[in-house]
Amino acid sequence: MSVTAAQGFVAGGAAAGIKADGSLDLALVDAGHSVPAAAVFTSNTAAAAPVQLSRRHIADGTARAVVLTSGCANAATGAEGMAAAERVAELVADHLGCDPTEVVVCSTGPIGTRLPTDRVAEGLSRLKMSREGAADAARAIMTTDSRPKEAVARGQGYVVGGMAKGAGMIRPDMATMLAVITTDARLDSATLGRALRRAVDRSFNALDIDGCESTNDTVVLLASGMSGIRPDEEAFGTVLEKVCRDLARQMAEDAEGASRVVTIELSGASDDETALALARAIADSALVRSSFYGADPNWGRLLAAMGATRLPLDPSAVTIAYAGVVVAEGGVDAGADPDLVSEKLEDDFTVSIRVGDGPGRCELLTTDLTPDYVVFNGERS
Repeated sequence: MSVTAAQGFVAGGAAAGIKADGSLDLALVDAGHSVPAAAVFTSNTAAAAPVQLSRRHIADGTARAVVLTSGCANAATGAEGMAAAERVAELVADHLGCDPTEVVVCSTGPIGTRLPTDRVAEGLSRLKMSREGAADAARAIMTTDSRPKEAVARGQGYVVGGMAKGAGMIRPDMATMLAVITTDARLDSATLGRALRRAVDRSFNALDIDGCESTNDTVVLLASGMSGIRPDEEAFGTVLEKVCRDLARQMAEDAEGASRVVTIELSGASDDETALALARAIADSALVRSSFYGADPNWGRLLAAMGATRLPLDPSAVTIAYAGVVVAEGGVDAGADPDLVSEKLEDDFTVSIRVGDGPGRCELLTTDLTPDYVVFNGERS
């Protein structure tokens, strides 16, 4: 009961016919009435109609429900796409007996196709909402995912639970990714917003699967307050971050075509933002990620990727280690046996990079670049 583990929420999933194969493609999470809410959306300037609409709907810091459709991103669809997103909000509002502005709308799938709102209407009539419906909801938002992604964490007297989807087109800047997170903690929207932004920065925004930022990325947080517990903001943020990190890790493990998850630990930068920019440059490099696939500790590619950012970088201050083995120190080869290091890279592994003595650091998840990824994404979706 991930997204309904917190008191006050019900969910459901149904097959509306948006996906050609007839699988679940419509999900709804309902709080029963308008509650404090916060959201983080993609910063892509080609943001999809559902993102544009939901930004307006949640601007007052409240929402009642989140509806999610999969099989069509409703992105790059012009005025018709906005009308479709508005129609979905109206249909859900009629179904629940609330105002359309209380509904957050999310869509995921191929870009450029029109959303069949008549099928959404039919799907809503087939929804069975309950706390147990969380499992169907988590499956209904999947596109290229091979499995649903759910997580729960407990604080002192309250619960945080969530569901997410994402396996490709993921380099969030808030992947294609969507997430709905709920809690029964009693918190106002401003507190939720601050906690969510911090959690997103340390989880979803620290995930880079293929260097491709989506038009539809959305993370929504709803708080029912039904536990009656008003936790300290920092304590709540820690529990929320645990859920977000869990979901982000599941997305990395389910990445399209990937055979291993690589954790990039970068420290010594001037600040955290610079650390993340350097780590993302590494994860964005097809050369680097190809070497991850080949279990090749080719540290020179990492150094070159960081240098290409044009950010201040002193090569003589750079130390790089693969799976705990230092392969470069002071920006030059450290003499490690590459064959012995390669043996440590057959499964998930960590690359640790120090670029100086600054306080900036980050931890970023990425994956290797495999032939399967290229074949998968070479087909029309």
